[in-house]
Amino acid sequence: MNRQKIRVGVLRGGPSHEYEVSLRTGRFVLDQLARKDYLFEPVDILISREGVWHYRGFEVRPEDVVLHIDVAFVALHGAYGEDGKVQRILERFAVPFTGSDSYTSALGMHKHIGKKIFEREGIRTPLHIVLDPQTDDIETAVDKIAKEFPLPMIVKPESSGSSIGISLVSSVEALKDAVNFALEHSDKVLIEEFISGREATVGVLENYRGEELYSLLPVEIIPTKELYDYEEKYGGESRGRYPGNFSSHEKSMLQDLAKRAHQSLGLRHYSRSDFIVAEDDIYILEVNTLPGLTETSHYPKSLEVLGIDNHDFIEHLVNLALRKPRC
Repeated sequence: MNRQKIRVGVLRGGPSHEYEVSLRTGRFVLDQLARKDYLFEPVDILISREGVWHYRGFEVRPEDVVLHIDVAFVALHGAYGEDGKVQRILERFAVPFTGSDSYTSALGMHKHIGKKIFEREGIRTPLHIVLDPQTDDIETAVDKIAKEFPLPMIVKPESSGSSIGISLVSSVEALKDAVNFALEHSDKVLIEEFISGREATVGVLENYRGEELYSLLPVEIIPTKELYDYEEKYGGESRGRYPGNFSSHEKSMLQDLAKRAHQSLGLRHYSRSDFIVAEDDIYILEVNTLPGLTETSHYPKSLEVLGIDNHDFIEHLVNLALRKPRC
C-alpha cells in the first residue's frame, strides 16, 4: 500500500534582522525532513528580506504555494515570523502550522506584554520600563531614567530576538546611544535592571514522553564576555553546559518556571525560556516562541542530551500541527 507523502512547507528567511539565522534554522528542518523522504516531501519556501515569497526560484503569492502544502513549518525568526504576521496568513488559508498561533505569537514577541503576564502569574522578572518614541520624548525620558533607574542596566529592542540590538549600560553617558541603537531594531525600547547571576535557558515540548508539557534539561550559558549578544550566540564564541551545573532545586525551579511561562502566554507546541539564576531568586528574561534550530542553537543540543533524535523532534512538531496523536 502506497502512503502519500506529507508536503511540509518550510518557511525561512523573512524581512527581519534575523534573516540569516532563519535560513540556518530552515536548512536544519529541511535536512531532518529529508531523512524520511518516504514520509515527507519537504517544500523549501524562501521569503526574501523584502517579504517576497519564493518557490523553486520564482516569486509567488503566499496563496500560490500554501494551498499546495499539507502543513507549514515556520522556521522564521523575528519580525514577520514571530510577531504573528505570517501566522495570520496561514490561518487565513486554513493551513496548519508549527508553533504558536498569531495572537500568542504577538504576545510573545512584545517583551513588555509578556513581562506583565509573568508578573501577574507570580513569575519574577527584572525591573523594567518601556520607551515609545510615539508617546515619549526620548531626551526627557532618557534623562529621567538616568536619574531614577539603577546602574548597570540592559537596553534592548522591545520586539526583537537573537539578542540583536542589546547593550549593557554602565554609565549615564552611554544610555542615549544604547537607546538609539535599540531603536534601529524595534519601534520601542525595553530597559531593565541588570541582574547578576548565571544565565540559563530551558526548552519545553508539548505532549512528549507521556507529559502534556515536557521540559528539557536547563542549559547553562557560559559566555566569553559580559553580554550574551547576537555575535556570541550565533558566531560560535559562547559555550553552553548541557545540562547546566545547577542544583537539583534550581533545576526543578527552572523547569517549572519554563512550563508556567509557556502556559501563561498560551503558547503552542514548543518554546524556550531564558532566565537569570541570581543569589536571591530566579528571574525570567523572555520566552522564545520559535527557538532557533541552527547547528549552534541550544534547543537541538538539549534534545541530544536527552537522547531525542532531531528528526523525531521535527516529525513530532509536524504531527502536533496536524493534530495527529503520537504513536
